[in-house]
Amino acid sequence: MSGTAKIHEADLKPGKLELLAQWLPAQTWFKGDADDLQRVAAFRFVDPDDEVGIETLLVRSAGVLYQVPVTYRGEPLDDADDYLIGTLDHSVLGKRWVYDATGDPVYVAELIRVMHEADTEADLSQGEKSMTVLGSGITAVSNAAMEAARLVRVLDGKHLHTAIPLGTLTGTWTEDGEEHSEILATIR
Repeated sequence: MSGTAKIHEADLKPGKLELLAQWLPAQTWFKGDADDLQRVAAFRFVDPDDEVGIETLLVRSAGVLYQVPVTYRGEPLDDADDYLIGTLDHSVLGKRWVYDATGDPVYVAELIRVMHEADTEADLSQGEKSMTVLGSGITAVSNAAMEAARLVRVLDGKHLHTAIPLGTLTGTWTEDGEEHSEILATIR
């Protein structure tokens, strides 16, 4: 089971959106304007070792919805400079290194596990959920690796191909009073 993500009431400097606004323009898949970045929804997974914070943010810019999974670490991740989004000061936990989660093995393992086991997002120790996710479940004989897991960055409903995935992660959230659902990741 996904467990409960411990959420601290804390001040973050810079804030999450400020940090993303500095990083997103350098990403090839981002075609928006960092000045109009808006948070739409988010969900969390739980690191089984309780060392790494795992959060996925849905953000909108220039009318396009993007999925940005991030990990928060108390120390730099070895050999992951290419995935470093930046650092922030957390008023409870101290300095945190924030990574594009696609380069963090803790996130990758949890993403694949959730899809394999038909699990969901974590409960939150405080605050309201703004999004739910559900893994489809796949056969136990699947030997998925990150090369086989595909994260959908631009959520436009046009990302499915003719190949049938072995497993999926589907997210559901409400925006402007309307419920939306998208496939967020697949295992092929």
